[in-house]
Amino acid sequence: MDANEIRQRFLDFQVRKGHKIIQPAPLVLENDPTTLFTGSGMQPLLPYLLGKEHPEGKRLADSQPSMRLQDIEDVGDPRHTTVFEMLGNWSLGDYFKEEQIRNFFEFLIKEVGLDPSKIYVTCFIGDAKYGIPKDTEAAEIWQKVFKKVGIEAKVAEIGSAKDGDKRGIKPGERIFFYDDHENWWSRGGGCETTPIGDPCGPDSEVFYDFGEDKQDVEKYGLAHPASDGARFMEIGNQVFMQYRRNEDGSFSELEKKNVDFGGGLERIAAAAIGSFDVFKISLMKPIVDKLEEISGKSYDNNTDEMRVITDHIRGAYLLAAQGLVPSNKTQGYAMRRLIRRAILRALDLGISTNFLSEIVPIVAENYRDLPDSILTHRESALEVLLKEERAFRQTLNKGLRELKKLAKEHNALSGRDLFKLQDTYGFPLELSVEECYREHIELISDYRKEFEKALKEQRERSQTASKGMFKGGLEDHGEQTVKYHTTCHLLLAALQKLVDPTICQKGSNITTERVRFDFNLDHKMAPEELSAVEKQVNEWIKADLPVTFDEYDKKYARDTLKAHGQFWDKYPDVLKVYTIGNFDNPISREVCGGPHVEHTGVLGKFRIVKEESSAAGIRRIKAILE
Repeated sequence: MDANEIRQRFLDFQVRKGHKIIQPAPLVLENDPTTLFTGSGMQPLLPYLLGKEHPEGKRLADSQPSMRLQDIEDVGDPRHTTVFEMLGNWSLGDYFKEEQIRNFFEFLIKEVGLDPSKIYVTCFIGDAKYGIPKDTEAAEIWQKVFKKVGIEAKVAEIGSAKDGDKRGIKPGERIFFYDDHENWWSRGGGCETTPIGDPCGPDSEVFYDFGEDKQDVEKYGLAHPASDGARFMEIGNQVFMQYRRNEDGSFSELEKKNVDFGGGLERIAAAAIGSFDVFKISLMKPIVDKLEEISGKSYDNNTDEMRVITDHIRGAYLLAAQGLVPSNKTQGYAMRRLIRRAILRALDLGISTNFLSEIVPIVAENYRDLPDSILTHRESALEVLLKEERAFRQTLNKGLRELKKLAKEHNALSGRDLFKLQDTYGFPLELSVEECYREHIELISDYRKEFEKALKEQRERSQTASKGMFKGGLEDHGEQTVKYHTTCHLLLAALQKLVDPTICQKGSNITTERVRFDFNLDHKMAPEELSAVEKQVNEWIKADLPVTFDEYDKKYARDTLKAHGQFWDKYPDVLKVYTIGNFDNPISREVCGGPHVEHTGVLGKFRIVKEESSAAGIRRIKAILE
């Protein structure tokens, strides 16, 4: 059974259990400033887990492509990836622990065909300080489902993962109680850091046992489910949201309890083939096979390089197939980093020429079953990645020439010289060092320390420059920037009304002092056009029009309300729409996450201070409120 089949079986199984299949969200979420990428199936559903009613009902399921770049340095081991698919199902105030545990166990055993004797589970040990009891209910349910397949599941109280490293497991133990660092879910982490007012609760994780020989006791301690060794791998987590954090810091039971389940497709597929190496599953092994063919080297002797390349090109393809292009900002920069890291590891394998044309089609074929609703740019994805590969190869060549030039100017290269090569030319430190040794170029003794100092200074500058960035180009969420954000909607409406109805927003940057608004237009605006737009915006401000919003089904917002939006294929199933003016005949209606003022009369006088070219076919207006 390959990964694509497991995905489909999961979705079909959930339908039989009464769930509605919802479309996955794009990797880049609109109107979400909290994260670069969708990192779990739960992330787009958070409003509904917090109490909002979902239009598809109380039982939902999907398979959500996800990306977590915080794991990028761990890629190279057998199980960490930056991109993965999360199989998910949710109960919004419907079924709870027993049905969820029973169903997931049934799926693993009957649909995937896993050996139940290799399945181990964990539960929450409780927290006496906050009066939260041990989750014996979940443990007892697990004992019942194991008993039905002839397994007596003994219970062990572990506590912390470190305690488990010292204790290990004893014969017959299959259900393990851990503390809130392992088996408690909230948006803030453990019980102590759960935000006031938030739903939260214990979780029950499911692990697959790949055998005692996979545990490195000297490195990780004795084996147990939450250890860092390779014997046990988590394949799913069931969160039982049954509490809320009160104003006084205590916890109380929720009347409406939710279930949030997430299972890693890649990890379940690895368990299905009995391999603790996720890079041997059907979504990745064909890529590895091709890398062996291209490089003439074996996977077993080059696992680190081939795993990084395989993971990173998968992630870059999914981003390109969703319309993202490499750049030097935010998500585009992360995408560029994935591609460049993959190319550099290819160099380590001796692949010195362009190779993505042979790899990307394999990735595309592996993801043929993902819906077109999120992979909206499949046809252009290959060319986007090939273009970036060609550009980076040129960058590497420039960096090499610059390194040789610096070597002629200095007796020995410093850490700051090497940092300049990386920062300006994208020529990585390790590649510089390797070339220096190859060309007999001297390095000062503390070059690495000096390089790290320069890198730290640059990061501090970047953090200062990007402090307060919000989705939609807002510098902050203060009163003045909120005013300018609403002004953007008026400006777009005026441009569409008076200049060209096909005009769309192509970017914005808003501070407390001005708005910068980019839009598509193939000519420089005439003075009379600018004057008319400015006049129209001020008339709408003077009319003191109401600014209202509500959340709607995507199809209704697009087809019935005729809301303006640019990324309908990427938007979630339910989205927020802002209306300015009379609801039945508005002057502006846009898909937007906010925030906005409540009526236009508070904005002040609008004045355009500059109109200029921003890029080919893109114009830019800078304006202020007086």
